[in-house]
Amino acid sequence: MTPVAGDLLKPFRIANVSPETMKSWAKVLRDPNPIHLDPKAVMAMGLGDRVINQGPVNLAYVISMLYGAFPGSRLELLDVKYVANVFGGDAVESSGKVTAVEQVDGVTKVTCEIWLRAETRGPVISGTATVVLPFA
Repeated sequence: MTPVAGDLLKPFRIANVSPETMKSWAKVLRDPNPIHLDPKAVMAMGLGDRVINQGPVNLAYVISMLYGAFPGSRLELLDVKYVANVFGGDAVESSGKVTAVEQVDGVTKVTCEIWLRAETRGPVISGTATVVLPFA
């Protein structure tokens, strides 16, 4: 079934962004920034009192939502703005809305408004994405 403009995308939810997982990601991403590891470093910078999730991990939540909504698709364009931090213990949810569906050179391209929201604070990432659907 081809999506249509206005369709809402199935949300991808993380119930609890784990500070322990941030430690693992810090190693994988080779990101030793102490704001991901030590609440005292976060406080010293005036950014709150909980560790801050890595930006690429937040973006991965959005990408996971897109691939869940469009299995087998190819991500063609992703244009996002980081508008707030995700903190340890936050619940976040990524979703989106189809804004356009077009046929280009024999393939179906779906453009969506996308977002990642922290349950208690609102948007943390906003933007647009275009996926190319697999051949039927």
